[in-house]
Amino acid sequence: MTAADAQGRRTVEGMAQTAALTVAIEDFLEYLRVERQLSINTRSNYGRNLKAMAEQLGELSLGAWSELTINHVRGIATRMHKSGLSPRSIATKLSALRSFCDWLIIQGQLQANPARGVSAPKQGRPLPKNLDVDELHQLMDIDESDPLAIRDRAIMELMYSSGLRLAELVDLNLGDIQFAERQVRVIGKGNKERILPVGRMALEWLEKWLKVRDLLAGGEQFALFVSQRQRRISHRSVQLRMAEWGGKQSLSSHIHPHKLRHSFATHMLESSGDLRAVQELLGHADLATTQIYTHLDFQHLAKAYDNAHPRAKRDKN
Repeated sequence: MTAADAQGRRTVEGMAQTAALTVAIEDFLEYLRVERQLSINTRSNYGRNLKAMAEQLGELSLGAWSELTINHVRGIATRMHKSGLSPRSIATKLSALRSFCDWLIIQGQLQANPARGVSAPKQGRPLPKNLDVDELHQLMDIDESDPLAIRDRAIMELMYSSGLRLAELVDLNLGDIQFAERQVRVIGKGNKERILPVGRMALEWLEKWLKVRDLLAGGEQFALFVSQRQRRISHRSVQLRMAEWGGKQSLSSHIHPHKLRHSFATHMLESSGDLRAVQELLGHADLATTQIYTHLDFQHLAKAYDNAHPRAKRDKN
């Protein structure tokens, strides 16, 4: 047998093993849908990450999940690191594998979770840059001549006003905006509902959008924001339109949905200093996640410390 034949045989065997591993992944995704009732986006992320690792495990000659060891997990973690995958991405994939292995234990296919003993490489915690108030005014300086422009401004005003995630905004329906109460109802991660306040400017532009929405929406369309195809606007469309407006409005930084959410969090925290309130508004389960979204300068923190801490105040004598 030639070297090429041997390589071909290994490739075929790896594909067969990957296919066998994928069957259990599909069962796990169904469990996440029925038992855990996770969103389609979350399930899609689990599936993508697990199938990518199953492919690598197949290449490492793993034929069944019951054979998975800590050495296998370390092997694919090393492969991902050498391929240039970021520590955050590796951590996400290992987290998905840990959850999957926990399920395999419940199913009786594993005795212990080998992914529990493997950590991703240490990662820095880069903080995304927010827009300052002047930049936000510059971005939002959009006229009312075009229904699409009105829609886009309503989208950006609402995202900044209420700190929405992109998925939360896209999933909004007409009935989710409560104008009298100045509130919006959103379904966040883990299918958790939040009722959020909506600012005056966002409400004003939402009203303008609803006056022209029928020019784009079909009669049976309940989505709050729609595209020219008379469908619910897609994640990608929102991202592209925001980037386009950033260029049109001559902003120096790339504009994307998360930048508006981060700007909301930063400005709210700078004004209120109430980390818990910002955590609730953002829908974070863990306060540590909210802290990552904040980058108040040290002088601001030092001033707050000096004013609040009994031992920090200087002796006036």
